[in-house]
Amino acid sequence: MIRISIIIPTLNEASCIGRTLRQLSILDPPAWEVLVVDGGSEDGTVAIAQAAGVQVLFCTERGRAIQMNQGAKAASGEVLCFIHADTWVPDDLVEIIERTLADPEVAGGGFVSLMAGSSKTRWWMSLHNFLKTYYAPLLFRPHLFFQGLRLLFGDQAIFCRRTDFWQCGGFDRTLAIMEEADFCLKLVRQGRIRQVNRIVQSSDRRVARWGFWQATAIYLYVGFLWGFGISPTYLKRLYRDIR
Repeated sequence: MIRISIIIPTLNEASCIGRTLRQLSILDPPAWEVLVVDGGSEDGTVAIAQAAGVQVLFCTERGRAIQMNQGAKAASGEVLCFIHADTWVPDDLVEIIERTLADPEVAGGGFVSLMAGSSKTRWWMSLHNFLKTYYAPLLFRPHLFFQGLRLLFGDQAIFCRRTDFWQCGGFDRTLAIMEEADFCLKLVRQGRIRQVNRIVQSSDRRVARWGFWQATAIYLYVGFLWGFGISPTYLKRLYRDIR
């Protein structure tokens, strides 16, 4: 099996990091390593991760892109997989990634994100997330779409070879939002990007806080403005952190 390093950026994720790490502990086959990169949590995130026996890295600067790059630098696996603290993956994750990357024309990929919470599954929001992986690049980068571009987001458990990650320069540390989509624009130069036909489950906490219609409006507004080149610094003001 190829060695897969799983990297999780965290900031005050005590409510969900424990469950995520428990699921990662039962992967079959197991991941090579799990790295939690913390951006200065003030709750029990770090203690929970340390109790789970995973490696915890401390990042002096906050920001998912910065934290994920630090994790990638510390990782020793041939493949990097970036997972959000509130995303839960299938127990055959390693096998799925290995099978996907067995195709030399594929540079990376991600999963279908099913958004759910304690009381409901967000079927329509999940369908839209599935479709935007295809329609967003088709609308904004059609020439790259036909070269294999698919726009993946953080809740889709993005993975790629470590060599390709650094060949692309990693995540843009200056981006406070849309850093994964930006990375896909660079990764497609190395090969096609696939949305694997398997599900990961992500928390619906943003939709639960904002409500369906407000969340849909924000997602569409941010996505379209990004597609037209609006500054991510401005977009971040529209997309507040929810814990």
